[in-house]
Amino acid sequence: MAKKRKPKRRERERVPESSYTDREGNTLVLRDFLSDSSIAKVNEQINNQAYSVDDVWQRRTELIFERLTVSWEIAGLPLDDQKMLLGRYRMADPETRRWVRETLDRHVRKHIPGLA
Repeated sequence: MAKKRKPKRRERERVPESSYTDREGNTLVLRDFLSDSSIAKVNEQINNQAYSVDDVWQRRTELIFERLTVSWEIAGLPLDDQKMLLGRYRMADPETRRWVRETLDRHVRKHIPGLA
């Protein structure tokens, strides 16, 4: 009996990207475009009364980071796995997290105004 062939996976169109480098030479690469459904997901309000305003703000920042970040090169080590990227962001020192948040904010204002 012949095996069924799996259909070839459709190649995704490459979305334009922007690179940002911090003072230490670490490079964060972000997508310049998000789908309407991704924008809607990030813009949803978290309607759980157990969350504080800070919790909601932190989660929204992580959602934006997850959806926009393509790669992050830190000390010459490139990261492009989504779980590793988010883990590295969560472990970053306060100065690095601030730089990432400010970079995300500038990037969103320039490329994805529906998310701002």
